[in-house]
Amino acid sequence: MADTRRLIVTADDFGASPEVNAAVEQAHLGGILTAASLMVGGDAAGDAVERARRLPGLGVGLHLVLVEGRPLLPPEQIPALVDGNGQFRSDMVRTALTIFALPSARRQLAAEIDAQFAAFAATGLKLDHVNAHKHFHLHPTIASAILRAGKRHGMTAMRAPIEPPAVISAIDGERRSAGIEHLWAKVLRRRLRRAGVTVPDQVFGLAWSGALTAPKLLALLDHLPPGLTEIYAHPAQGPYPGSAPGYRYAEEFAALTDPLAKAAVSRNGLRLGRFADFDGTAGERT
Repeated sequence: MADTRRLIVTADDFGASPEVNAAVEQAHLGGILTAASLMVGGDAAGDAVERARRLPGLGVGLHLVLVEGRPLLPPEQIPALVDGNGQFRSDMVRTALTIFALPSARRQLAAEIDAQFAAFAATGLKLDHVNAHKHFHLHPTIASAILRAGKRHGMTAMRAPIEPPAVISAIDGERRSAGIEHLWAKVLRRRLRRAGVTVPDQVFGLAWSGALTAPKLLALLDHLPPGLTEIYAHPAQGPYPGSAPGYRYAEEFAALTDPLAKAAVSRNGLRLGRFADFDGTAGERT
């Protein structure tokens, strides 16, 4: 196809709170937001689903939560994954090692992932994409469990968080280098593409997580590389119970609804869409 730069703009944590859900709806209707990743166990998941049903153009995906959140399964069914309060652990390293080392933990992981896929299916929404809270799907064992469940539940697209450091360096003037997560993400992207899953060529939102303000977003829109890009953000109308300290939620919402962002999309000839609009169109770069 012709070299048209394709862009998906995603809001993570859809369903976490009414403040997030309202921002997602408004950023889609009046801004450049094209997709949202749903926490099926979030405090306001029901409200998010109701809003999504009014927004047929919004690509809604599954935001799998396996850390720092509430599981769908009863805690006694997944003891290796939860703390004494029945919540997912916040220590990702400990959880990652447990999943790697214990067959029982892997069985529990698979059961919880399948439960979250099933809960999404029960909403009746079309599954646009899948990713995981804190990008925990970079863990190879978690990725394997997602691929198995995803095959049963119609998963066609997934995020591999590969953020080109040169682009970020050009914008903020700071020297950036690729870390170990960048390498794991490249491994994941190759694996997903071998499985026939659509994966963006590059993803932005890591370096400025929680601080994707209007100046940064506008600069990104003017510097996007060729291919399929995903920009993800965390818009909300303000902080909410359980929100991350220091995240500039309202500023990210303002960035997505800034008229200058729409103008930048048009000026740069960017084709906006959901993952479903670009199935199979990502490149094969390694």
